[in-house]
Amino acid sequence: MSVGETPITIVGNLTDDPELRYTPSGVAMAKFTVASTPRSYDKTSGQWQDGTAMFLRCTGWRELANHIADTLGKGTRVVVVGRLRQHNWETPEGEKRSMLALEVDDIGPSLRFATATVAKAQRNGAAPSGPANDAWNTPAPAGAAPANGGWGTPAPGNEPPF
Repeated sequence: MSVGETPITIVGNLTDDPELRYTPSGVAMAKFTVASTPRSYDKTSGQWQDGTAMFLRCTGWRELANHIADTLGKGTRVVVVGRLRQHNWETPEGEKRSMLALEVDDIGPSLRFATATVAKAQRNGAAPSGPANDAWNTPAPAGAAPANGGWGTPAPGNEPPF
């Protein structure tokens, strides 16, 4: 994510199966729409009331696109994190149009009303994942110091910008 961009999170349901496409250069792209409907409780009627549904077009790229297409389907409740992008174009009749879309940075199924089984994806040419091959589960070599000088102590020149 670029500096100065604000991530947004949307929770909703996929309106259809993601559409997996490839650019002319072979980059994977998954397009899908998330419908998010606000709900509020009406105390006088004792009922939940649906608000106006918002439909947001989303695009995931590269390896994420393949994971989206392989994992998610119509009706899946998802939590999507990304950046809003405005797309402008002109119709053949000369009318100017624009729309907001979400460029997806991360997505997953919502676990509020469902369960999921997670499997690590293999990278091209990589060894199968699992406890024996998990980089987070591999101890550092004896005597090795962390690259940042230790927890909470950034190495000189690596201080956070804030």
